[in-house]
Amino acid sequence: MESFCLMTFYSTHHALKAEKVLKNNGLKVELIPVPREFSSNCGISLSLLWTDKDVAVVLLTNNGVQIEKIHRR
Repeated sequence: MESFCLMTFYSTHHALKAEKVLKNNGLKVELIPVPREFSSNCGISLSLLWTDKDVAVVLLTNNGVQIEKIHRR
């Protein structure tokens, strides 16, 4: 069973930008509501494969996207 990474963001703007950046770089991502067990400043989170996490963090950092927290699911 594959593990997933759930990223939360400080704003909806950052969540939407993260989706665009990652999809444009060939990563499979999905925007989902933040699960109840996680708190967030924004109600949207981004789900992707755990194995893509490190690449995603570099891409998002290089594109000015601020990640609030990264969770493993």
